[in-house]
Amino acid sequence: MNLFNFAGKYYQRGLTVAQKLDFIAPLLLRFYLAPIFILAGWHKLSDLDSTAYYFGEYLALPFPELLALLAGTAEFFGGVGLLLGLGVRLFALPLMVTMLVAAFTAHWCNGWHALPETQLTMPWEWRTDLIAGASERKQAAIALLQQHGHYEWLTETGNFTILKNGIEFAASYFVMLLALFYLGAGRYCSIDYWLKKPLL
Repeated sequence: MNLFNFAGKYYQRGLTVAQKLDFIAPLLLRFYLAPIFILAGWHKLSDLDSTAYYFGEYLALPFPELLALLAGTAEFFGGVGLLLGLGVRLFALPLMVTMLVAAFTAHWCNGWHALPETQLTMPWEWRTDLIAGASERKQAAIALLQQHGHYEWLTETGNFTILKNGIEFAASYFVMLLALFYLGAGRYCSIDYWLKKPLL
């Protein structure tokens, strides 16, 4: 047996062992996304008037009251479904639609990055002007805080930054939801798995 065949044999054995743990990837995706959507949905549903006002006045969406209710419901109950592993593929669809709407209505005009980088980390950033502008404003704000505020205290638990608010998070969540749509909830640690598993 040559070295290539030997390495290939152990590589295949490693893949076989890894396949027994394939439930971990969808489980971690679900547990990562669930609290994000539960909290986002709860905030929308607990203050529908403010959410509808934002949707109508700032995003210029039609039927803002209805869309606020739909978005909040999809996020809250979708997040609970992800947490429990119940109806994961079904809930992934409205959550993906919600992320697309958020990306194109609330974040697209701000480009890709959520935070203003001093240099590009993604080559497809289309609002480099906002990165330069945000960086300039950040330096001005730091100078003001250092002169007139308690800058050391303000930055003890993290650096001062300015939110650029691009589509980065919405796009990342969309990709994760798309993976869950195709992977499903995963084996063992989901209600979906046990519901479709034969009793005997």
